Amino acid sequence: MTRLLDDGELARSSVVANCTMNRERSLSGSNGYGRELGMDVLTEISARARASQPVRWLDLCCGSGRAPVEAASLLAGRGMTGQVEITGLDLVDHFVPGSVPAMLRLVSGSVADWVPGCRFDLITCVHGLHYVGDKLGVLSRIASWLTDHGRFVANFDARSVRREDGAPAGRRLTAQLRAQGFAYDSVRRRISRDGYGQVRFPYRYLGADDQAGPNYTGQAAVDSFYEPLR
Repeated sequence: MTRLLDDGELARSSVVANCTMNRERSLSGSNGYGRELGMDVLTEISARARASQPVRWLDLCCGSGRAPVEAASLLAGRGMTGQVEITGLDLVDHFVPGSVPAMLRLVSGSVADWVPGCRFDLITCVHGLHYVGDKLGVLSRIASWLTDHGRFVANFDARSVRREDGAPAGRRLTAQLRAQGFAYDSVRRRISRDGYGQVRFPYRYLGADDQAGPNYTGQAAVDSFYEPLR
């Protein structure tokens, strides 16, 4: 029987704490946000810009914050200071050194229990969900953080969601994701959602396995275990 970790133990896991694949990821380039998310973040933000209130972008598991810093600098260069607010959240408080653009806030915290003070027009998570314990719980939280017309895009491997016996949750999970308003691309392993929602998945979280080994990225990842609610 696999030994499952609770959230506190998982946060101290070497697999989670020593993950480096996102620490220095850029906004663009061969492994940048555009390639990983299938979306140009700056274009998405610019398209949502309006005079009445700022466009809010939340980047979860942002690593060192390099990509949000780059985005903030580029948007400021376009004269959009005051029109955009960016929040970068990461478990590890090792952000890029130097001054942070005025529109950007970098926060240390866990996506599993952090509480935002507003809703967001855009939420992204580049490969960060691979290291989260209660992945379905986090997806439910993210849905409630979106504005009515907000958009969420992230990398997500459905095979990392396991039943109590260790088998992948399979088609029942992907059907539930779609029933709850998420779109899942099994080829690109990408999940997305448009618009705010109150989501409740019919599963009970049991814990996480940080010894699951490499996933499709080639990096060690975390499997999440659930049992279906009757």
